[in-house]
Amino acid sequence: MVKLNFKKGDGILPAIAQDFKSGKVLMMAYMNSYAWRLTLQTGEAHYWSRTRGEIWHKGATSGNIQIVKEIIVDCDHDAILLKIKQLGGAACHLGYESCFHNKIDKDGKETITGKKIFDPEKVYKNEFA
Repeated sequence: MVKLNFKKGDGILPAIAQDFKSGKVLMMAYMNSYAWRLTLQTGEAHYWSRTRGEIWHKGATSGNIQIVKEIIVDCDHDAILLKIKQLGGAACHLGYESCFHNKIDKDGKETITGKKIFDPEKVYKNEFA
């Protein structure tokens, strides 16, 4: 069994979720050792919420669950890449397909380029407001 280096990240490691078919990066979150074990046991992505200080089963509220198809770790065993099937079409809690929907030009101007899949006010009822 692989041993990830959770000590290096003060107990949490970055975890990138990537669409297993398109290769599009959908989101970046963190995992602690418990979220890692839950992900392995269930085949669905679980993360550590730094904001709430608790385990977070991706999609538990929205229904936009991430089914893990493949897991890759880096050479130092301190970063995780989850290749996932995104149910519901949206990984971002703001309702977009990807959390990476803000394009920045060379002058620092931000343009939203992503597609909004759902209204977060209706789904989360101000949980993230």
